[in-house]
Amino acid sequence: MFKVAILLAVAAVGVLGDNCLHCICLHESNCSPIGCNMDVGSLSCGYYQIKWPYYEDCGQPGGQGEDAWKTCSNDYNCATTCVQKYIERYAFECPNVGACQQMARLHNGGPNGCNEGSTLGYWNVIQQCCGCS
Repeated sequence: MFKVAILLAVAAVGVLGDNCLHCICLHESNCSPIGCNMDVGSLSCGYYQIKWPYYEDCGQPGGQGEDAWKTCSNDYNCATTCVQKYIERYAFECPNVGACQQMARLHNGGPNGCNEGSTLGYWNVIQQCCGCS
């Protein structure tokens, strides 16, 4: 019985995480491969509007270099992998909040996103979309 409860809890976190990621994707690009656009003085690309330093920090799942970053950012599976790996890398910087808030604020504000008041507005938009914490 205990093993079943653990598996259900892990599955629930996965579903909530997927829902949260979908809301981030919707907010960033209407979940479309929109190419690259200038945002706060640098390029942001694809489904999640991923910047070059973010792509480096997520482990460059689409390969190395600027072309690989742009291609990966515009490929839903590659971009989603990048976001997940980025969140995994910096999750320790964002303790004591729900998984979706952690995802949203780290995605929007970088490794210190949970300590930046400027990420609260972004979090509120994502939370309204998914109803998660």
